Amino acid sequence: MEKKYIIGIDEGTTNTRAVLYDIKKKTIVKQESKNFKQFYPNPGWVEHDAEEIFNAVQQCLSSVLDGIKKDEIYGIGITNQRESVVAWNKKTGKPACKSIVWQCRRTEKYCENLPKRVKNIIKKKTGLIVDAYFSASKMKWMLENSKKVKKLAEENNLCFGTMDSFLLYRLTGGENFATDITNASRTMLFNINTLCWDNDLLKFFGIQKSFLPKVVSNSEILGYAKTIAGDIPIASMIGDQQSALFGQGCFSEGMAKDTFGTGCFLLYNSGTKLIKSKNLLTDIAWKIGDNTCYALEGSVFNAGSAITWLVENMTILSSPKETNNIDKKVSSNLGVYFIPAFTGLGAPHWKGDVKGMISGLTRGTTKEHIVRACLESMAYSSKDILNNMGEICELRCDGGVTNSDFLLQFLADLSRVKVTRQKSVEATVLGAIYLAGLATGAFKNLQEISKLIIPTKVFLPKENIDLMEKYYEGWKEAIKHVF
Repeated sequence: MEKKYIIGIDEGTTNTRAVLYDIKKKTIVKQESKNFKQFYPNPGWVEHDAEEIFNAVQQCLSSVLDGIKKDEIYGIGITNQRESVVAWNKKTGKPACKSIVWQCRRTEKYCENLPKRVKNIIKKKTGLIVDAYFSASKMKWMLENSKKVKKLAEENNLCFGTMDSFLLYRLTGGENFATDITNASRTMLFNINTLCWDNDLLKFFGIQKSFLPKVVSNSEILGYAKTIAGDIPIASMIGDQQSALFGQGCFSEGMAKDTFGTGCFLLYNSGTKLIKSKNLLTDIAWKIGDNTCYALEGSVFNAGSAITWLVENMTILSSPKETNNIDKKVSSNLGVYFIPAFTGLGAPHWKGDVKGMISGLTRGTTKEHIVRACLESMAYSSKDILNNMGEICELRCDGGVTNSDFLLQFLADLSRVKVTRQKSVEATVLGAIYLAGLATGAFKNLQEISKLIIPTKVFLPKENIDLMEKYYEGWKEAIKHVF
């Protein structure tokens, strides 16, 4: 039977999806998604139930596999929320406690109080700015505060991993314990110079190497998922933002993408160059075979989550779709600025202890001005990051919020670069699909994949530059008030 499909699993922060990609039609032909519960046990704390997430993955996978035979499938690609930590029993595969999510700030004070010397060592070895955002301090907290985790560690039955390694372990029935190099590079335990777990950092955070998964590349057969259709090869794993960079076809040095999801993540392909930055993160973009590609990243903790807040918490909107054509409802922001620092500020500010703010309110302010300011905040945050990057001629955008023409035009006007929206806004899951296709022979090379990536709309700067600078100065003043 002829192979013609690749399955993509996109395990995000608020929901998980499985999609069926048709090689001949060059598009996603079927998908299923499920939301899962968010837990907020204390202010600034965010948790997930990893077992619930695994069950959701299984259900979505079974749904897209319905009516499909195993021999029709090349393989499965997995992309996932990064930095979130799962601790589980090596024997049973069951989580020992709730997963600590990347947004969680419970270890903020610990990270802030680390000596500057230690912070500099961590930055040099990992490319990361010390922050509660990353995985290492979450693992340390679990070891010190969860009796079950501590007991598993004493029995040498503890597995620590990000969501990719947990899903691989469970989908393969406990046969494969591995993580891909991009997820490993976001733990604050992985040395991006030597490309291995760093013994000094493991000792510092009190984490045994035996607790951690083997580190693998992003495009290879990692094991076989046990599904309703039979055993299917898992042929790629990659962190969501690196996957979006790949899915956007940013294969060459100097290319950049901006993903607007729960947060906002702007990545710049630096090729084989490991570029150091004071305010941005140095990432491993991907590893294919023996070739490692690096990236610079600016991470904004809250973007699309701010729209969710307007819908669910404030009931200003009944649906995110109401943000469409907001510029037709109010022609300017009327001096209103929305800084959605619900879980602190990420790049380039790195202030975990600040709170969100809406400023510039007057008697004439309407809910539409607040909604517009919410969308504008995503462009301002991207501009903050671009100011710390090299020259970029094009910014490829993806994520659900990019359906807003207003946002992308405002971003183009503010950044003075060409902004493009691709034919598919599903760049994150497509990156994992393309990498799985390379590993299984569905795609021959990057050039073949490049031809699949087509912009549907281009946004060029057209607004008066002085006006945009005035808007941006207002944003910077608002940021000062937050501090």
